[in-house]
Amino acid sequence: MPKVTLYTKPNCPLCDKALEQIELARQRIAFEFERVNILGDFEIYERYKHDIPVVHLDGVEVARH
Repeated sequence: MPKVTLYTKPNCPLCDKALEQIELARQRIAFEFERVNILGDFEIYERYKHDIPVVHLDGVEVARH
């Protein structure tokens, strides 16, 4: 089953919009979903601090901002 990962942080309006679109897609297509708060991991934070939301599909980045 495909896995979608959303890299996000609290109080991020663009992240909220990305989450809405992911939830809409989940109503039509089955996939695993993980939401990752970048504030919980220093390495991830450093990688994405200026680019969230970032979406990965099966570990490959498919979208940002």
